[in-house]
Amino acid sequence: MVADPGLKLRVLVVEDDPLDAELVLDQLRADGLVFASRLVDDEAAFRDALTTFEPDVVLSDLSMPGFSGYRALDILREQSPGTPFIFVSGTIGEDAAVEAVRRGATDYILKGRLARMATAVRRALREAADAQARDRAESELLRAQRFESLALLAGGLSHDLRNILQPLLLTSSMIASSDDPELRKHGELVGDCARRGLEMVASMLSFARGARVEIERVRLAALFDALAMLLRGSVPRNVTLNFEKPDEDLVLEGNQTELQQCLLNLCLNALQAMPDGGTLTLSAVSSQLDATFFGEEESQAPGTYLKLEVRDTGIGMSEQVRSNLFRPFFTTKSDGTGLGLLSCKRILTNHRGYLRVESALGQGTTFALYLPLSTAQSEPETTVLSRGRGERVMVVAEKAGKLTMLFDCLDLNGYAVTTAQSGTEALQKIDAIGVPQLLVMDSDLNQMTGVRTMMALLERGFTGPLVLLERPERRIDRDGLPPVDRIRFVEKPVSVPILLRTVREELDIAEGVESGEAETL
Repeated sequence: MVADPGLKLRVLVVEDDPLDAELVLDQLRADGLVFASRLVDDEAAFRDALTTFEPDVVLSDLSMPGFSGYRALDILREQSPGTPFIFVSGTIGEDAAVEAVRRGATDYILKGRLARMATAVRRALREAADAQARDRAESELLRAQRFESLALLAGGLSHDLRNILQPLLLTSSMIASSDDPELRKHGELVGDCARRGLEMVASMLSFARGARVEIERVRLAALFDALAMLLRGSVPRNVTLNFEKPDEDLVLEGNQTELQQCLLNLCLNALQAMPDGGTLTLSAVSSQLDATFFGEEESQAPGTYLKLEVRDTGIGMSEQVRSNLFRPFFTTKSDGTGLGLLSCKRILTNHRGYLRVESALGQGTTFALYLPLSTAQSEPETTVLSRGRGERVMVVAEKAGKLTMLFDCLDLNGYAVTTAQSGTEALQKIDAIGVPQLLVMDSDLNQMTGVRTMMALLERGFTGPLVLLERPERRIDRDGLPPVDRIRFVEKPVSVPILLRTVREELDIAEGVESGEAETL
């Protein structure tokens, strides 16, 4: 619909008298309106014009041989409810005027008073544009409400999934330290699955809340291998998969789970865009970006980038589809959510990257992802676990599964462990068996908050170090903590090596043993 009457608009005239129709159009021209017009006088021609001509406004006589204005109005409201419809009649009584408005007519004008025709058309177009804008605003509001609901759902699911996956991560680390090579292999497999699951949870929260996730060193060759494995069962026989694998030493700073999610989404979209077969290509090359690359609304950061391309030889996209690609809930699929590409763009933004799209109908599509390039080498991980020497450690956590895993982790590695499922229970056990040398406490305590528990511990003479396990998105206010001499904050989900190393370091410091790796937080 043409919102500005000064632009060229399409006028459909329903009239059996060509002379009357020309008089109506002359009034529009005299007022400076620029338009294209079509004249019809029966139902078949009217229906065809609605489809092929797509009018911005309909001007219709009230009665014609074999056709009527009322019938034309009913058809228009079924096919295009927002298009203005103005009756133009030689005579229209009060009853007919009321009936016209009741059926949805925008206005009516007597043929003997055509002077106000252009004014009526301009007003009708403005009102239609306003109504369209209101509908669009209401639609965007509904989308925003749906998006907020998804965020709440993501938050709830992430909490439950984290509670399921954290014990798996702790258990796998203990299995991976076994002397049995077969057990170690299974422990590493379970641990990798648990870590990726927790990263997916973090990614889900990142999408819902806009939070940033942990950055790691990602080897591109390994990322390509993982994608090839994930796509193996999804590639149709008539599609050729061409992965131009990068150099083994090529590394970038990012989150592997999120980057894998982004590339997988783009690859699956590309496969669906090739119903008759074709070639899907994934490549990675270094690219130097200068200031001319960046758009007006993008932060300009010239330099060396990794250019990841996902290219298909499919059906391509029209200009209209490309312009709406990253609008929330926009989709061309019958079963699509309209969130996949939006998620990809959010991931690129979190990685300080940029996204470009090239596509044309019948010529395929290319998504180009630009990521800041790093040549840093990853540090080797050690599997040597720090062990205890019989020190008394108390673990406080409300979740039974988490409490059991923490107990097993410390108990199997040489510590004398006492457990409590609340701050109240921890204080009762301290009163009964004495103060521990170190306390490991989950910050998510509901019955008695972590801060209140710490205050009560100080009153009972606890002077040892405290290891607090906290979620990155729900950090404890440091300023509100009691004056405990040493507090170590460990981010959840915590791995067994990190927990054991932290406990060992803090006990060594408390016992006066120097530790080059210890740090005060």
